[in-house]
Amino acid sequence: MNIHVPAARAPGGRVDAQRAVSSEAGASGGAARAARPLLPVAAGLLLLYLPSITDLARGLWQTDTHSHGPIVLAVVVWLFYRQLRPALADGSAASGARRPGPGGLLLATGLLVYVLGRSQSFPVLEVASLLPVLLGCSLLLLGAPTTRRLWFAFLFLCFLIPMPGSMVDAITQPLKIGVSYVVEHLLHAAGYPIARAGVVLTVGQYKLQVADACSGLNSLFMLEAFGLLYLNVVRHASALRNAVLAVLIVPISFASNVLRVVVLVLITHHYGDAAGQGFIHGFSGMVLFAAALCMTVLADTALRRLPALRGVRHEALQ
Repeated sequence: MNIHVPAARAPGGRVDAQRAVSSEAGASGGAARAARPLLPVAAGLLLLYLPSITDLARGLWQTDTHSHGPIVLAVVVWLFYRQLRPALADGSAASGARRPGPGGLLLATGLLVYVLGRSQSFPVLEVASLLPVLLGCSLLLLGAPTTRRLWFAFLFLCFLIPMPGSMVDAITQPLKIGVSYVVEHLLHAAGYPIARAGVVLTVGQYKLQVADACSGLNSLFMLEAFGLLYLNVVRHASALRNAVLAVLIVPISFASNVLRVVVLVLITHHYGDAAGQGFIHGFSGMVLFAAALCMTVLADTALRRLPALRGVRHEALQ
């Protein structure tokens, strides 16, 4: 009779796993303890800006131009959490050099701007005040080193600020004319009976006006914001590659909106006005925005093949 004795298991793997788990738990516990003094400040800021966020959700964020606001806000919260958590865990936030002078000045200025914007019902000032208020609180509570660590979160916060209506109109009108011009020539070259008067396209018996939503301004802001987020996460070593990709986002946004208008014109021409202005009209915006993001990734892949733009890929932001 053969007797098989099971081999003894090396305890090293289990010990290493237990150490990793305990280390992660310790880091999480350290971050939680370090964040406790910040909770009253976070609660105060939430109470201060909650009415402004509620007004935005009921007003500007319902429009096509500023519909990206909730997504940007969610990404800003995630960025602050992701970039602040390591500083709280390793204790660098607690030991950082405070800057009471600049921090207090920024906080006071931000609160003054907030009061002015809130009292005058000027959402641009209300939201813009969040930047100096958070910068001031960070310098007062976390210090300059940790504030520098949060630079990208503060930069991304700028995309949350709604643009004034006059600026939107000044940018939107040339974009609409450009989109209309390109669509007219593309479809004319394809043999369709199309004519253009300003931003109004006439194809067959139908007249379609290129609206603000089709100008590309909304997708331009969204793509630029998430393009910068993509660059920050991927973190290419080549600064030239990052700059080229950031610039390419502008024509990619324009091309995606030209494609959207072409699709809507063709659907209207072949299937009628009800089809072009129904569910497909809203759904086409989401699909083409996703396509624009894919085009951004493809452009980054193409840039990687250029010798002058190659660089060693850095680790993702911790």
